[in-house]
Amino acid sequence: MKLLIIEDEPVLRDSILEYLERQGYICESANDFKQALEKVREFDYDCIVADITLPLGNGLDIVKELKSLESHAGIIIISAKDALEDKLKGLELGADDYLTKPFHLSELNARINAILRRKNFDGNTIIRFNEITVIPASQTVLVNNNSISLTGKEYQLLLYFIANQRRVVTKSALASHLWGDEYDSAGSYDFIYTHIKNLRKKMLEANGEDYINTVYGTGYRFG
Repeated sequence: MKLLIIEDEPVLRDSILEYLERQGYICESANDFKQALEKVREFDYDCIVADITLPLGNGLDIVKELKSLESHAGIIIISAKDALEDKLKGLELGADDYLTKPFHLSELNARINAILRRKNFDGNTIIRFNEITVIPASQTVLVNNNSISLTGKEYQLLLYFIANQRRVVTKSALASHLWGDEYDSAGSYDFIYTHIKNLRKKMLEANGEDYINTVYGTGYRFG
């Protein structure tokens, strides 16, 4: 899953990025209002964590912009202000959750997980697709009740496919989801082919079905 962290405090921003990347997320960041606005207009995200107080603008205006763009991203607003009016305004504008600084990174992760489950998987703590079972809390994947070992990218790829099952997803969308800002510099889609080949191999070795169908010239359909 692809996240955007909008935070102007370098130490906190780096701590959040490092922690969430260890949890297997693809993370991008913005350190001021202008940069954040450019990113939400250009890229799609699964969840956005936005500080209210930003250089050059206000995080609540980012929430407004996301809603005007009809973005489906989950939104968590964070602020040092423990003011009820900020919380209510953010939630009224369409934010999904609110965290007051200081907070534990594990709590932020739990809230991101809850939003992603609610938006992509109807709030389920266990995700099932035929013989495939995914437990996001522990990043466990079972095929026919047997655990399989996936890399971080393979795990994110599988979740993305399940969340978009039976839809055609383009190679560009997959590249952006797996690689974030850096996918343009990859030069080709070879890394996508490699991850898909490895994921398919591990699923088949566990006697699972091959649900990854190539849509020639476009991308893939799962299921």
